[in-house]
Amino acid sequence: MTAREDEIRSKIIEDNRPWGRFKRYAHNETCTVKILTVKPGEKLSLQAHAQRDELWVALDEGLEVELGDRTVHPSPGDEIVILRNTKHRLSSLGKAARMLEVSFGHADEDDIVRYEDDYGRC
Repeated sequence: MTAREDEIRSKIIEDNRPWGRFKRYAHNETCTVKILTVKPGEKLSLQAHAQRDELWVALDEGLEVELGDRTVHPSPGDEIVILRNTKHRLSSLGKAARMLEVSFGHADEDDIVRYEDDYGRC
């Protein structure tokens, strides 16, 4: 794990309450939060970003994440850090599946560098 990945993971705070608990992924900082929904059997482009790091949190079963030279099959609640300039791709292996994305840094859709894309956007 790199120092930058440690820094991103150190921001995750879990707080227990009488009613249960919560996890906080960002607090009083510039970030962008999305929920990505991948259609059954579809995948995003193989891509990277120069201006932002991302923290992904799996919300559903059936996701596959290509991250650099490894492939991960996260369970709901698993957290994946994607550092700037790291090639990555999200796929749904079966039914539609969702991933929470928290981007740290300048989030701009024009910052996407695509290496492979099934939809002709390279």
